[in-house]
This record gives sequence, structure tokens and C-alpha cells, in this order.
Amino acid sequence: MRKLARILLVISTVTLGLVSGMAQGHHNFAAQYDAEKTAQLQGVVVKVDWLNPHAYFYIDVTDEKTGEVLTWACELGAPVSLMRRGWTRHSLSIGEIVNVEGNLSRDGSTSLSAFSVILESSGQKLFSGQN
Repeated sequence: MRKLARILLVISTVTLGLVSGMAQGHHNFAAQYDAEKTAQLQGVVVKVDWLNPHAYFYIDVTDEKTGEVLTWACELGAPVSLMRRGWTRHSLSIGEIVNVEGNLSRDGSTSLSAFSVILESSGQKLFSGQN
């Protein structure tokens, strides 16, 4: 009986460890972004990561005060939810100018949770499903 109890304890511990590791891969919006602080940015797309659990794109934004170019990480929803809203993996092209609106990160880094993106070339407005 003790041997069975030990085996069950080991199996439970391993299972719990695996499940908790997977749970850390997805974050809570409120833990990373501030719903009260929004920003509107215009920049040039320099990278697109069409990945689960969230797609990201990166834009170079010129600071109007200093002239310094900063790269901003813009988080979107999951690719499947983006496709339901009309996105494709080719919606954003490297070099394209975009206007992005989203919630700023809590840690002050150059990242935001984008809730809308306007493509400068066509005027098309895409919504991310974030927030």
C-alpha cells in the first residue's frame, strides 16, 4: 500500500509540475498592461511574429522630442482570433507605415497591447481582439 501511495505521489507531483509550467506561458492582460494608459503610435513595421499564443509585430517609432528611433513591441491576440477578425499572416508587411492604438505596459518598456491597427497605405483598420 505504501508503494502505491508513493507512486501516486510521484505521478501527481510530476503532473502538477508539467501543468504549472504550461500555465506560465500565458499571461493575464492586467498583469502586464495598464488598461488606464493608452497610446497612439505611428511607425514602420520591422518584424512580424505570427505565433501562438499571441502574435506580435514590431515597429520603429521616432520620438518627436529627441529624434531617437525606438522599437516598440505590439502584442496582438492569438492568430486564430485575428483571422476571425479579417487578419492574415500577410496583413502587415515589413516597411509598411502603421498607426497603432493600445494599452501601455506596466513596466514602462516600449511595448503595448494593440487593440487597433490602421494601415497607412490603404486606410484599412484592423482590430486585434485585445482588451
